[in-house]
Amino acid sequence: MEHPPAAGRGHALLAFVLQRLWGRGGDIALSRRVGIRVAALMMAVAATVAPVPAASAAAAAAQQAGEDAVASDANANSDPAGTAVSTDAPANTTADVAATALPSASPRIANVPPAQAGRLAPDAQVAWLAHAAQTGLLEKLDDGQLVSLFESFDPLTLPRYLATGAGGYPSYEFTMWRSERVRGIWPGKPDHMLVRLAHDPLRIYAKWLPDGAHAGQEVLYDASKRRDEMYGHLGGLLNVMPLWASLDGVLARAQSNHRVTDLGTAFIVRQYLAEGTKFAEAGITHPSRIEVKTMNGVRVVAFTWETPTGRPAFYAKKEVLGLDLRHPWFRTIESYDNDGRIFERIVFEHISPKTFDDLMFDPKNPEYRF
Repeated sequence: MEHPPAAGRGHALLAFVLQRLWGRGGDIALSRRVGIRVAALMMAVAATVAPVPAASAAAAAAQQAGEDAVASDANANSDPAGTAVSTDAPANTTADVAATALPSASPRIANVPPAQAGRLAPDAQVAWLAHAAQTGLLEKLDDGQLVSLFESFDPLTLPRYLATGAGGYPSYEFTMWRSERVRGIWPGKPDHMLVRLAHDPLRIYAKWLPDGAHAGQEVLYDASKRRDEMYGHLGGLLNVMPLWASLDGVLARAQSNHRVTDLGTAFIVRQYLAEGTKFAEAGITHPSRIEVKTMNGVRVVAFTWETPTGRPAFYAKKEVLGLDLRHPWFRTIESYDNDGRIFERIVFEHISPKTFDDLMFDPKNPEYRF
């Protein structure tokens, strides 16, 4: 469903929303004996989640946050030529993104039928949506009701809702399916990964599961120990030589275009919010399509955004983001290049909050094979 640009209410509404929304502001370290195993290892250990663009509504809802957080990280994580690398690592994205308190829904708002929720004021729409997701009402709606509901919302409602919980859980475990086109090649089999992630400091453990590509690989990252390196090993018969490697090394990027620190729901939402300024400048205020999809058993409301020029001005020519029906984050991501070819597909299969001890991010953990 296409809508004309919302030019009339831009500046005044943007100022109001920003005020309410954002309250706070050597590639491989290893010995010469490793030899060719180094290249093989690092071509396999760096699988990450891809950044995604936002609709221009996200620009109005989170422009200040995006400018401040992204500029800060870009300055801290750029190469000598000034080219910004992945902006999330190794910073704590939970602290950066989740700056908006979840709005509470009064009984009057909570009792509004879904067919009338779009008539509420923008603040009330965010509160209603959060309540509907938390209580399970949202996932009980049929496909047609969900599409009608999100088509009726103000353009700012979705990004403001996402900003309330964009950091995800303080610590959590998830499984995901991931495919990424690297050097023009689309993989024949997706990665199936188990990831454990905690913030303050950012720590990550990832394992490639047996039914996916690169089975048996493991990687660890701990910002409190080595901010710019990860520790990992191959699976299968070559699981004999765990090694340290740079997050941004050429070999580490051989399997992925992103850092291991980009894993998780927070990075996806952060990119959605930050990319919104480009959509606003292009006059895009609504997704070109809203539909309900099921991917790998995950039912989502999928929003399609298409850009006028595509890459390199935008991250993708077309992006399809699937909203979780119980939480304020995206569960599925599909990105397409200027030729219409998909270059990334991610599905967060299961997400569970968990508390981890230090052993969970220690290579000496007997559960791991480092």
